[in-house]
Amino acid sequence: VQLVESGGGLVQPGGSLRLSCAASGFTFSSYVMRWLRQAPGKERELVASISSAGDTTTYVDSVKGRFTMSRDNAKNMVYLQMNSLKPEDTAVYYCNARRGVTIFNDYWGQGTQVTVSS
Repeated sequence: VQLVESGGGLVQPGGSLRLSCAASGFTFSSYVMRWLRQAPGKERELVASISSAGDTTTYVDSVKGRFTMSRDNAKNMVYLQMNSLKPEDTAVYYCNARRGVTIFNDYWGQGTQVTVSS
């Protein structure tokens, strides 16, 4: 099982980045996919999630209207388009695959750094 994130980097406030997550080794289309982030000294935070079919997305309030999550089940890929980035978006962003209702089966990527700074 692998989840490999890419697309992070340094961007100025107001800029954009597109994160990608390539999945392999499991039945991708059966899993809810999530993006989480962790800033230094803070707990990991759920940023966005998308249903297994890709028809439902949810976002934390702080990114609503700025971030868009999508997936391509044919390519086993998930994306996070981040616009109007702010310094407080600076964090390591993790891709997560989750299946289950009360007991969860989770897979994690290694994370990609996003730094928003002038």
